[in-house]
Amino acid sequence: MGGIDVSSLAGGTGTLKVAHIIVGLHIGGAELMLLRLCESFKARGEDEHRVISLTDLGEVGARLRASGIAVETLRMRGKWDLLGITIKLVSNLRRQKPDIVQTWMYHSDLVGGIAARLVGVKHVIWGIRTTDVSSGGSKATVMIRKLCACLSGSIPDVIVCAAQASRKTHVEVGYATDRMTVIPNGFDLARLVATSSERDAIREAHGIGRDELVIGSLGRFNPVKDHANFIKAAGMAAGRFANVRFLMVGRDVDKNNAALMADIASTGHADRFVLLGERKDVAACFKAMDVFCLHSLTEGFPNVLGEAMSMALPCVTTDVGDAAFLLGGLGPVVPAQDTRRLSEAFVSVLSATASERAAMGQSVYKRIAENFTMKCTEYQYKALYHRVLSNQDA
Repeated sequence: MGGIDVSSLAGGTGTLKVAHIIVGLHIGGAELMLLRLCESFKARGEDEHRVISLTDLGEVGARLRASGIAVETLRMRGKWDLLGITIKLVSNLRRQKPDIVQTWMYHSDLVGGIAARLVGVKHVIWGIRTTDVSSGGSKATVMIRKLCACLSGSIPDVIVCAAQASRKTHVEVGYATDRMTVIPNGFDLARLVATSSERDAIREAHGIGRDELVIGSLGRFNPVKDHANFIKAAGMAAGRFANVRFLMVGRDVDKNNAALMADIASTGHADRFVLLGERKDVAACFKAMDVFCLHSLTEGFPNVLGEAMSMALPCVTTDVGDAAFLLGGLGPVVPAQDTRRLSEAFVSVLSATASERAAMGQSVYKRIAENFTMKCTEYQYKALYHRVLSNQDA
């Protein structure tokens, strides 16, 4: 790492102390990335990483504790608690004396950054995960983002974006360009594995034949995920291939979702769709697919696409966030909401031979293994910590 002596930087102890501040620890992209990063550093045993949740513990918090990572919760109940939570946070940071405070997303950036500076923490790293700022969000979120933009040149040493697209959109709304850097998410290839028997179990349980090809979708039901466009494109492809099925996984992606079921019925091929709802066996669900589709309207750095690539699945994606960058020219990329182009992409992959699809899968797996593992991400964060501590430009 450039010959930097960590012991001379981290209080002379040789152990770097990083306090991570996040609003909450329920399942989400930022929360899971924080979990993977802390677990990765924990496995090396070099540094001390602690997590502070402004609200409650959540499933991710429980997993962090189970991994031996200290987690504290401040029990914030709403925006009226911000002053009291800031006071609690100041007390916590004064007691812990971290070398670096790293915050995750707008609210934590603002509250955590201010608290860190009040305590005298010299090094603050902000984190940006989102890309789409045009829709604004709640009035409170818009206000906090504006405040963060105003303070972005003074509070954080560095602002880490998960995607190039996130960096671009936030520079456009006033964030300090010279403070921003990009560190993509990393994937744990050792955990993204499933057996052939797991594949067979899911497919057999839902009447999917061995000779049928499955195009999969994985993500919660939300307008920005644009399930409607995926379903329309799938319906068009179903009319051309008698052996194609569509496996949809995610929160509220089930038969109780009236809007979703109406869209599926309108294709005229409702029998081709299998809805599994929210599942914990994500790797097994990927294994049951033959092709993966990311069909979102907006993304930052699309974790689910990287996970599918990590399992050697041929992939089709809409051109959102850093999806095209992640896929690296190794699969079809189509404009968001373009049903015809998405359907044509399905047809292209389905028309390939089994060996050609296998080669596509191995190509995307290789791209992840060489560029986007947790080891790659850990290395980049470690280098960033060292640059910040040594007062080098990030």
